[in-house]
Amino acid sequence: MARLILFNKPHGVLSQFTDERSGRPTLADHIDLPGVYPAGRLDRDSEGLLLLTDDGQLQARIADPKFKKPKTYLVQIEGVPDEAALNTLAQGLTLKDGPTRPATVRRIDAPDLWPRVPPVRYRKTVPDAWIELTITEGRNRQVRRMTAHVGHPTLRLVRWRIGDWSLDGIAPGKWRNA
Repeated sequence: MARLILFNKPHGVLSQFTDERSGRPTLADHIDLPGVYPAGRLDRDSEGLLLLTDDGQLQARIADPKFKKPKTYLVQIEGVPDEAALNTLAQGLTLKDGPTRPATVRRIDAPDLWPRVPPVRYRKTVPDAWIELTITEGRNRQVRRMTAHVGHPTLRLVRWRIGDWSLDGIAPGKWRNA
């Protein structure tokens, strides 16, 4: 039977078990299980749900964009988006590597999350807002590029859900079996 691990990747941790540079935290600092590998990636600057498995077929079904597995992110952005910005995100937009698929997006109240280390920079003169964004692809830094494209750079990015799997009840740096 395939093993599936749900891990809450902290900010600053690489989505791999080894690093050619020394001193950067990796998955090996949090998970001591032989034979499991990430199904997809999260940037070092991003936090949240990372799935790991020992089953190559399951890994492909989770990570490959052709399966259109929805991924939901809680995103703190600079500025307060208007309806036009939200509609552009929802309809899909064209990035340097081509058009994105339509997304589901809505403004949300600030979620009750753990403190980020290091904290997100705070600027008195620039408001921020939170959105929930669900995409069905996972290009390199896609969510960050999408929010920047509509004039609202990402300040904090937390992947909360992949398909039916959620981060509910998993503290940063901790994992559990699915």
